[in-house]
Amino acid sequence: MTDEHTETGTGWPQPAGPVRPDGPAGEPDPRPEAPDPDELSPLSPQGRPPEDDAPANGGDESAAGSFAAAVAAGWRRFGSATVMISVLLVLLGFTLAVQLKTTSTDSSLAAARQEDLVRILYDLEARDVRLRQDISALEESQRQLRSGEQGRQAALQEATRRADELGILAGTLPARGPGLAVRFQAGAKPISAIRVLDAVQELRGAGAEAMQISGGDRASVRIVASTYFLDGENGSLIVDGRPLSGPFTITVIGDPATMRTGLNIPGGVVASVAQDGGNVIVEDREVAEVSALHVPRTLEHARPVG
Repeated sequence: MTDEHTETGTGWPQPAGPVRPDGPAGEPDPRPEAPDPDELSPLSPQGRPPEDDAPANGGDESAAGSFAAAVAAGWRRFGSATVMISVLLVLLGFTLAVQLKTTSTDSSLAAARQEDLVRILYDLEARDVRLRQDISALEESQRQLRSGEQGRQAALQEATRRADELGILAGTLPARGPGLAVRFQAGAKPISAIRVLDAVQELRGAGAEAMQISGGDRASVRIVASTYFLDGENGSLIVDGRPLSGPFTITVIGDPATMRTGLNIPGGVVASVAQDGGNVIVEDREVAEVSALHVPRTLEHARPVG
């Protein structure tokens, strides 16, 4: 037996390759050149068979493709939402711009004259006073109607009073009371229909309750809400289809001081007629009579309800 056989104890020569040393199981190989035990594990990449690499790489590529598809779908959804939000913001900005432009350019009061502003303010104040008076009268009527035994009599009186007022406003009943007589004298230019209409509107704004217009031939026409004025021939006026020759006089019932102030405001009827070379004479009447009546239109289709 040779020395080589003796060293191994098996009678066989010692193998040339590295082998694990004798010792307890699991003890690491003390040799520096020994391979790492993990490298020999079947779970490590080095210990896997070559054929296992293909399925693993294919799975990674499949997962990467799915992730890329999800990202692309997310970007597509994000792009659609961005487009919709952008469109809505553009529409909102356009709407705000149009609104601001309309508000800034639709202010007729900013370009009005001082005389017009004074007239508008005066009309508003006069309407406020009338509305407050109407509210007080209606509240008093309500208290009377709720007063028990006197309610029926108060209701009858209130209905009669309202019928008379509506008759005066509609021009179907004559009226009398304190007021004014407004006479128009033509100058270089004849009194136009627009001047008379302005006077009627200013008198209404000042609280006129009943009006009529008379011509030089004493013919009179009741002025109601539907009355219209047209220029006629030779300086005449056509009022509700009836011709009137000058000079013209408007008889009006209401508060004389308030209506006089309304006619004499800067830029009002008196000033406008004076610019045309004419003159407006306003006279107070303790008792003004409005006797002309308006013939109501016969209704063909409308019927009262109640």
